[in-house]
Amino acid sequence: SAELCLLPALAALLPPLPGPGGPGPAEVGLGALPAELRAAVRALVGELDSLFTALGLREESFAVGALSRVVAAELASYASARNRRRTATNKASVIFVDRTLDLAGAVGHHGDNLAEKILSVLPKLPGHKTDVMVNMVELTALQTTDETCSIIAPGCLAQPNDPAAKALWESFMNLKQKEAVMEARRHLVEAASRENLPIKMSMGRVTPEQLSSYIQLFRNNLKALENHCGLLQLVLATVQTLKHPQTSKWDNFLAFERLLLQTIGESEMPSVLNQLLPMIKSYNERTKDDYACEDFLVLLIYIYSVVGEIKCGKELDIAEEKVKRALVKAICDEPELSPLLQKIT
Repeated sequence: SAELCLLPALAALLPPLPGPGGPGPAEVGLGALPAELRAAVRALVGELDSLFTALGLREESFAVGALSRVVAAELASYASARNRRRTATNKASVIFVDRTLDLAGAVGHHGDNLAEKILSVLPKLPGHKTDVMVNMVELTALQTTDETCSIIAPGCLAQPNDPAAKALWESFMNLKQKEAVMEARRHLVEAASRENLPIKMSMGRVTPEQLSSYIQLFRNNLKALENHCGLLQLVLATVQTLKHPQTSKWDNFLAFERLLLQTIGESEMPSVLNQLLPMIKSYNERTKDDYACEDFLVLLIYIYSVVGEIKCGKELDIAEEKVKRALVKAICDEPELSPLLQKIT
């Protein structure tokens, strides 16, 4: 939990450093940064020093990237940190890495991982950066079709006091989605059997509907609910993620990224952009399976991050101009801009 307080400061460290005309990476110091970014760096350094003090650490810092060098240098010269390093007994190496050096990692849809899908698809738990809200209405007798029903307190992924739930979450992170979902079913069947609930084990493919039917068995048994509440929250998170419309879009993203990686060596950048162009549709033309404006921004970041060196020329200029025009039209046709698009525009 000590690391969580760093996240707001870290999130503010993504703006790029001054480009052409500004100081080069070797010259950049804290004073060369905009005032807001300077404040964010100082806040991050203060939080890091507090964390290292609590852990009794004497750190040795390494930096990869221009902004990381600024943070590492500021931490090295921070008065409180210098005093701490003189008395601390535990040694640690700290590596700072500019996230902008790996934008493909931040915007990519990596592999077949259920944990990443759950964290990306379900709404964030209020006041938390790393946990999600799990709708618990299914475990009650409340009849509502409102997915945002707030009468019942939400569940979450963090279940430190439930060994079965902790083991299942490890499966979500380490196994492929198909295997992780089968693990969810196995844990549910074992829990139901221990509570003598009338469960019928079925083989073959696991569906969200099957998991929901197993969950229903616990609903009217308060003792069983209490004994397995952590496990039930994780399985509900699985069901809600598998049914979520964003999940199919996730798979589309992943397929596009894999195709791009296969063809990028043979195709020039204009060709890739021309493939993308017909997919950019205005609000009135889109179906639920089509990409929205924000999705295209994510795809463009991914494309430009993985493509490597780009050959400039008239063909690229024409292709980029077409994509720009299509994106601008799509954004202008939006009936209501999301907070992200409002910030960008």
